[in-house]
Amino acid sequence: EEEIFWHIKILPILHELEKEDNIEDLCLACTKLYQALNEGNMLGKRFKRRSVLLKALYKLVDIDSDPLCLKLAKIILAMKVDGKNLLSVCKLAFKICRNEKNDYIIQNDRLLDCLLEVLRTEDLQKTNEALLYCMGAIKFMSGNAVLLNEMVNKGAIEKLLQLMKQINNVKENDTYFSSLGHLLVQLTATLRNLADLPPARCQLICNGAVSELCVALEQRMNDKDVCTYIVRIFSKLSSYNDFCAALADCSRCYILFLALLNKHQKQQDLVIRIIFILGNLTAKNNQAREQFFKEKGSVSTLISLFQTYHELDLNAQKWYHERGGEEKTHPKHPSEAEDVLIKLIRVLANLSIHPSIGAALAAAHRVVELLVTVLEYKSVDDCEELVINAATTINNLSYYKVKSSAVQDKKLHIAEMLLKLLMSSNMDGVVEAVRVFGNLSQYHEICDFIIQKKIYKFVIALLDAKNQDVCFSACGVLLNLTVDKNKRALLMEEGGIGKLVDCLRDFGPADWQLACLICKTLWNYSENITSAASCFGEDTDTLLVLLTSLLDEELALDYSLDTDLRDDHKLYWEREFKPVAEKLLDRIQSHHSFLPTVTSTPF
Repeated sequence: EEEIFWHIKILPILHELEKEDNIEDLCLACTKLYQALNEGNMLGKRFKRRSVLLKALYKLVDIDSDPLCLKLAKIILAMKVDGKNLLSVCKLAFKICRNEKNDYIIQNDRLLDCLLEVLRTEDLQKTNEALLYCMGAIKFMSGNAVLLNEMVNKGAIEKLLQLMKQINNVKENDTYFSSLGHLLVQLTATLRNLADLPPARCQLICNGAVSELCVALEQRMNDKDVCTYIVRIFSKLSSYNDFCAALADCSRCYILFLALLNKHQKQQDLVIRIIFILGNLTAKNNQAREQFFKEKGSVSTLISLFQTYHELDLNAQKWYHERGGEEKTHPKHPSEAEDVLIKLIRVLANLSIHPSIGAALAAAHRVVELLVTVLEYKSVDDCEELVINAATTINNLSYYKVKSSAVQDKKLHIAEMLLKLLMSSNMDGVVEAVRVFGNLSQYHEICDFIIQKKIYKFVIALLDAKNQDVCFSACGVLLNLTVDKNKRALLMEEGGIGKLVDCLRDFGPADWQLACLICKTLWNYSENITSAASCFGEDTDTLLVLLTSLLDEELALDYSLDTDLRDDHKLYWEREFKPVAEKLLDRIQSHHSFLPTVTSTPF
């Protein structure tokens, strides 16, 4: 039957291929040949006249036509060739796929199926050069959106990870170890392109990509290209919670990232991505913060990087100023060095959220020095994100009251630096500066500084911002100021009482913590009250009515909220707001008719 089929169906097409010299007709004949071979079950190795067929096909390979070579490559690969024949056809596929102009014809000719089959079936050690060209062809295909989606649908990710597992099983002392590095570069580059697709992300997690990528990273630490592609994959995928959680669970990743940072400290493209990954890992995960921090040399590595990129940034600024600050030489912001610093400081900010790590970092003088240095030499107009990130981290660290706190030691200098930020036109910067003052104003020296520099006037003015976060930060500063009896009268200077009452009215029902903060500030302020009218002035009646309504549970609490939110709302109202608001209301009412003074302890 095979013999009859060969003479009737195949041989006439081969004669046509021998005689024809028109490319389009040759392509058409190749299409017919593939269909006929498939119909006669002659694809693969068992076909008797396979060598005759392959010889005829290889004669056509030298014709300079990518569409024809694509047709030929597809047939030759389907014939399951091996050895030199496999290498030459994989080189041919690589040559075709390298040219972007061929993407359209590749999409329509199912070459991808043949190449994925090569990855699945071929022996890694015997055919590693052929696999390299095959993988290179697939990598070029992955640059096309249509082909990329096709790869996901055809299970390419599982095949690629199986191949990576085989490569990872080859140890460093093996003969093939070095040459397989080139294959791994093509493979990881393809995975990086696939990582852009949501269905691919799910498949990567399900097929254990994290552990295999970490093994490859550990084994190929000296191969910058492999490291870069793997880090790019992690950088992309760590922005998604599910993958970030999977990466955080791989305890080896932290020591690997630190080793890479120490090894390639001045490779900005690699460093910035690793720092970005660490920022994502430590953003919401307390366990990740602990695991990273406990790794040997974690903080010293961050400090070393901070110093390196701080110096690079300073040199760039110096170079710019030496050229007279010409517009055409003006550095773009953020510069590469600034970008590293922005992401590095974000890692420090995330770590400082953890209580014990935050306390340790607050006592790390070099960390605090470098953060303060950013505020010293960089204005918010130069690089907004860098300055605000530095202020945020200082704010986080200023929360910890530890014996050897570097923030406490440098508090006056920090306050001086924050003054610049406070007086800027950047509202995010202003809010961050006020937050730091909220923590630092617990120290008498800072309270005196706030009065001396008339910062309190600015803080009171911020109550008019009609912004919940701004009001919260401003109230924190005012609360600390009113602990000192000698500073309470300042609230009257800029209409502070009226502004606090307005904030209570505007934001109280939506934020009981802020409402509590306002009531505590008014409680401290009114400690030595003799008359409600003289103490609160024209705002007395408004405050009485407001406190009365806010203490009425039915009026104050929004029962249209869902159960969990309503319960949280009620908890804050009962535990934080209600006790201090009741005491304040009672004090005002008892002094509304000039009753004797009641001395109470300030909050």
